[in-house]
Amino acid sequence: MRIAGAAAYVALAGLALVPLSGTPATADDDVHSNRIRIEYAPPKSPEIEPYYQLVMQRKALEKVQELFSPLMLPSDITVRTAECGISNAWYQRPTVSICYEYLRDVVDMAPKAPSRDGITPYDTVVGQFLFTAAHEMGHAVFDFLDVPIFGRPEDAADQFAAYILLRIGKQDARKLIEGAAYMYKDYIGRPTVTVPVTAFADVHGAPLQRFFDLLCIGYGADSEMFAPLVNYLPPARVSGCKTEYGEINFAFQKLIEPHVDQKLRDDVLSKSWVPADDAPPPRISDLPPAKQGGASPETVPQSLKSQDAPATSLR
Repeated sequence: MRIAGAAAYVALAGLALVPLSGTPATADDDVHSNRIRIEYAPPKSPEIEPYYQLVMQRKALEKVQELFSPLMLPSDITVRTAECGISNAWYQRPTVSICYEYLRDVVDMAPKAPSRDGITPYDTVVGQFLFTAAHEMGHAVFDFLDVPIFGRPEDAADQFAAYILLRIGKQDARKLIEGAAYMYKDYIGRPTVTVPVTAFADVHGAPLQRFFDLLCIGYGADSEMFAPLVNYLPPARVSGCKTEYGEINFAFQKLIEPHVDQKLRDDVLSKSWVPADDAPPPRISDLPPAKQGGASPETVPQSLKSQDAPATSLR
């Protein structure tokens, strides 16, 4: 999984070659919008069934499908939820997979009431789910559009995801960014962190590094909106956040935006993707008793490490 990536989807219905009458069709005829397919794979384990029912009830994948519908792609991308046996999410062409076990962890770790920083239970669930989906979609977009990447693919996917949240969140973007960053809450406030040397060989950034990256991108995009969060960033990092966001925005405009249907993009951006302040958090208790399952959900510690598949499956 992951937070942040190199963007969103926005404007310019690409210069698609529309053949004149009698002109032979070209390969570009296959490039069009609305190429996101979705699938809710039924789980086998009774303890996972409630989460399968919950995401279907909330139409979680339908939201992801609509969110990325403006992308002009050469072939379909399938976004699916499934029982995996692990808490994870990954991309392997042509499919983005999000595990019910991961969704269970997101729901279970959400605060039961607004945090002292004002992060609501719904903010954390929606922010983390959309961040994860956008991160994996970032991998898919880089792959399908042959986007060149300097640096680590995981960092680029984090930047893409953060950019997406900022674009769709508009005046409420801070809620989505805070919700996504909540997964690193257990690391905040620790003056030192001890990790094995092999942690530095991971394809993902360290948890706190990703936390700081996420907040910096948000602050760089709108210093007034994200001013209450600036104290979480080291002062030496703050001064460069506007430049960091600017580089991500430039990359998106140059590499992604030309592959976006402008009308669909405007439709997507005109909608509210952030729940109302008084919206109840998604809970298993939302479901009718018959769908809640006989067993209590298995309690598994939330993995605060990255949740992507091995690098070999990312492109």
